[in-house]
Amino acid sequence: MKAVQLFRRATLGAACASAFFSGAAVAEEINLYTTREPGLVQPLLQAYTARTGVKVNTVFMKDGLPERVASEGARSPADVLMAVDVNALVDMTEKGVTQPVKSAALEAAVPANLRDPAGNWFALSMRARTLYEVKGGPSSFTYEELAEPKYKGKVCLRSGQHPYNTALIAHLIARDGEAAAESWLRGVKANLARKAGGGDREVARDIMGGLCDFGLANSYYVGLMRSGAGGPEQQKWGEAIDVVLPTFKNGGTHVNVAGAAIAKHAPNKEQAVKLLEFLVSDEAQAIYAKANFEYPVKQGAAVDPIIGKIGTLKVDALPLVEIAKHRKAASLLVDKVGFDN
Repeated sequence: MKAVQLFRRATLGAACASAFFSGAAVAEEINLYTTREPGLVQPLLQAYTARTGVKVNTVFMKDGLPERVASEGARSPADVLMAVDVNALVDMTEKGVTQPVKSAALEAAVPANLRDPAGNWFALSMRARTLYEVKGGPSSFTYEELAEPKYKGKVCLRSGQHPYNTALIAHLIARDGEAAAESWLRGVKANLARKAGGGDREVARDIMGGLCDFGLANSYYVGLMRSGAGGPEQQKWGEAIDVVLPTFKNGGTHVNVAGAAIAKHAPNKEQAVKLLEFLVSDEAQAIYAKANFEYPVKQGAAVDPIIGKIGTLKVDALPLVEIAKHRKAASLLVDKVGFDN
């Protein structure tokens, strides 16, 4: 019996999964477990089905993906595991629910610093941690500058414990060590115009309102705001700011990624690998750019015009796996300096 497409929460247990996918998977279908919102994934999966005739059954879960797959064990129907953060991708690998893949197409499309060295996961799209600033602000900026005393009372940020910010702090630790990262974090805290909180889009709102002059936010929010996808009020926020691609001193821009892996007990491994290869094709990378305002991982793939106007993205060369090693230390530093207090 063919599986029914699902959009269910992580509270569904392994027994339910067996019922939903009832029996062994067949070659014409594959099963995707994802923490990425269904609405963002569907355009890609529809394109894949249209091209190949292979149906992709989707189980959405907000969290607990590796635990779910581990609990299902060898009976798991999952073929592909998709996540929206490098920490989640590393976590899946560390929990032993992925398997290494050797694919010339994936290795050619995804730069080495944006994938697991053993092939356990591959980035599919990127988002840059950009600088939102008042109109007419500096045309270039380094992350390190945000801690300089001249910006006291001029910075707005969301919680330091949010994964977007802990990933950046982990990057600083990987580059310069914990002592330097702590000094930077204390400097940024001293420069805050308000208590750290809210979301990335609220950084733009508060700059427009004159509360602050600078803040860090993910690049795709610019597309969501300026395109009108977030509504007319957010469109005003997006148009009220300038956006800069900051870099580290002697480095590039910090990015985080959405990515995917092949499940350890994938019933349809060959077809699952083909799906990943499609997701890094020119066609799929263009869909990512258009639907989600994300940067493609494949060099030369089209970028949405709104995002393209920000400038040319130069990704920092430090491998994501090296950055992810410091994610716990980054979280501890946030608490140590009382960043969110």
